[in-house]
Amino acid sequence: MNFFYFEGRDWPLLATGPAVNARARLLLAHGAGAPMDSPFMEALCQALADEGVRVLRFEFPFMAQRREGGSRRPADRAPRLLECWRAVWHSVQTHEPGAWAIGGKSLGGRMASLLADEFGAAALVCLGYPFHPPRQPDKCRTVHLASLRTPTLIIQGERDPFGTRDKVAGYALSAAIQLYWLAAADHDFAPLKRSGFTQAQHLQASAEAVAAFLQRVADDPVPALRNNTAPSSLIV
Repeated sequence: MNFFYFEGRDWPLLATGPAVNARARLLLAHGAGAPMDSPFMEALCQALADEGVRVLRFEFPFMAQRREGGSRRPADRAPRLLECWRAVWHSVQTHEPGAWAIGGKSLGGRMASLLADEFGAAALVCLGYPFHPPRQPDKCRTVHLASLRTPTLIIQGERDPFGTRDKVAGYALSAAIQLYWLAAADHDFAPLKRSGFTQAQHLQASAEAVAAFLQRVADDPVPALRNNTAPSSLIV
């Protein structure tokens, strides 16, 4: 992997997609279990690059330490993760200023969702949002999602143990949030074999959905808020 660093900063980044004339720009964080160059992130970011989206990925301190030391450190607590997100955001705005969407896989997307309005991000993209811990549906992580103002796309597997389609249907979500459901898919977008889909197909469909969403936001930044429409649900 060709990591790079902004001057004076100590976290590694990965870039994919066009550096100039990009269709959109997305700052993306990984989840708790795998790094920014995991097969999931690599496949999705390459597919986004093919769609003309520039993606910058970064790693939280706990994951960078795992990479260096080889031990499986637990994820940092939210305050440190949010501190890292803020530092990366401000660094990106210094070196590549302008409109950026933010988001991430699971934990990374959840932390981004807590900061999207604060940053004034162009959009928010969550890949497998952890609505609740597995097998603990009463421990919801959705309170802030009811008042979210940033245009948001959540891509979720129908059978994701962090939030199935049936369970998420009962949550109060902001009108700025759109849901894109992947048939028979789990938290990593891998579907049941009998569904007729493959993980590769779901990753490609997800990239196309993200690129189209970011294009719509660029063309019309606040349609959900202006029209006060209900969240939409899509399925592939």
